[in-house]
Amino acid sequence: MALALVEGGVVGAVFGELLKAVLEVKDKILQFNPVLKKLKSTLESIAPVIHEIQKYHEQLDRKKEELRGLIKQMEEGKELVLKCSKIPRWKIWSKPHYHDELCELDKALERFFKFDLTVQTARTGLETLVKVDEIHNKVMNSVVTEMKDLCAPPPPPKFTVGLDGHVEELKRRLLKGGVSVIVLTAAGGLGKSTLAKKLCWDKQVKGKFGDNIFFLTFSKSPNLKTIAQNLFQHKGQKVPEFLSDEDAVNKLGNLLNQIGEKPILLVLDDVWSGSEALIEKLNLQLPDYKILVTSRFAFQRFGDPYCLKPLSNKDATTLLCQSASLTESSSNILDEDFVGEIVKGCRGFPLALILVGGSLRGKPVDIWQDRVREWSKGNLALDFDVNLLDQLEQLLEVLGTKEIIKECFMDLGLFPEDQKIPASALIDMWVELHKLDEDGLKANDLHL
Repeated sequence: MALALVEGGVVGAVFGELLKAVLEVKDKILQFNPVLKKLKSTLESIAPVIHEIQKYHEQLDRKKEELRGLIKQMEEGKELVLKCSKIPRWKIWSKPHYHDELCELDKALERFFKFDLTVQTARTGLETLVKVDEIHNKVMNSVVTEMKDLCAPPPPPKFTVGLDGHVEELKRRLLKGGVSVIVLTAAGGLGKSTLAKKLCWDKQVKGKFGDNIFFLTFSKSPNLKTIAQNLFQHKGQKVPEFLSDEDAVNKLGNLLNQIGEKPILLVLDDVWSGSEALIEKLNLQLPDYKILVTSRFAFQRFGDPYCLKPLSNKDATTLLCQSASLTESSSNILDEDFVGEIVKGCRGFPLALILVGGSLRGKPVDIWQDRVREWSKGNLALDFDVNLLDQLEQLLEVLGTKEIIKECFMDLGLFPEDQKIPASALIDMWVELHKLDEDGLKANDLHL
C-alpha cells in the first residue's frame, strides 16, 4: 500500500526503493529484524507525507535541491540495508556496527519529518505570503491605475476629417478669459464627442491644462454624487461621504482647489435636456476653470453655443472612402456618381459615413450599385445599419421627453424627400393637428 502511494517522481522512487529493500531483508536476517521492523514502521508512517511532498513540489515547480538531503539519506539507507543482507556469518563482529547505523537511519528520518520538514514548511509558508502580497500589490496597483483613468479623456479616432478648423475655433474660445461654460451643440452623429476628444488631446490645450482635463459622459439621469466620487477616485483621493448634492459640490470644490496651480478643464459629454441645473452646480467659482458641454441641445442660458455643422461634400467623400478602405485603384473602378450618391444619402453625418463605409468595405461594385438603387427608391442610409438606427432611436428618446415635439418630428416624414418644406405648411399643420397655440407652445417657435 505504501509503495503504491509514492510511485513516480524522484522522491517517491528513492523512497520506494528503500522500503522495498527493507521489506525484502527484514525477515532474512534475524539479528536485524527488530530494527528493520522499526524502520519499516517509520517508512510506512511517512509514506503519505512523502506523497504530499512529491505532489506539491511538482505543482509548485519547486527546486529538487530543497529535498536533496532527504533523497541522499534514503539512497544511502537503501545501500546500508542491502549491505546488511550480504554480511557473511564469519563477520559477526561487524553486525553491531550495522545495527547502530540502521538505528541512526531510522532516527534521522524521524528527525527530518519532525523538525527539518517543519522548518521547510514554515519557510514555504512565508514565501507564499510574500508572493500573495506581491500579487495583492499588483492587483491593487492595477485597480488604482484604472481608477485614476476614470475621468481621463479618451483618445480620438486615428482618422478624422473636417475637424481641424473646429478645434482651432473651440480652442480660441476655451483659452480666452471671461467665458466659463462653452456649449458644443449638434445633432446626434455629427461628431460632437469626437471633436471634444480631439480638443482634449490638442498640444496647446494639454500644455495649458496638463493632467487637469476631466472627461465625463453624462447619462439620462446624471448623479452629482457619482460625478464627484469619480473625480475623487480619478485623482487618487479617498472618497468622502456625501451627505447631499450641495455637500458633494462643496467637497468637490475643495478637491479642485487642492489639485495644483494648473487650470482645470471639465468636459461634460452628451448632456441631455434638463441637466442645466447640474451644469450650473458644477460651474464652481474657481480661477481658470472651464467647462465644455457637448449636447444635442443649445442651452442658451450659458451663452452662444458653438454649432457643429455636417461635413462638406469633399470631407464626407474622404471619410467614406477611408471607412470603406477604398484605395486609389479601387476608387477608379467605382463610378464617381455612385460614391457621390452614397455621400449624399449620408447627409454629411460622420457617423453615417463611417458605418455605411464600413458595411461596404471589401464589397464588389455591384453591392455599391444595389445600395444606390435602394436609396433611389426612398430607403436612406438609416435603413441599412442597426447601429445608425440605434442612434436615431436615442434621438427620438430625447424628443420623447416632450411628446408634442416628437410628434412634430415624425410629421416631417409626410413630405417628399430632398424637397424644401414651406414653413407656412408646417405651422398650419401643427396648429391644426396638435393645437400647439392652445397648449401654450407657439408653432412658429417650434419651427424656428
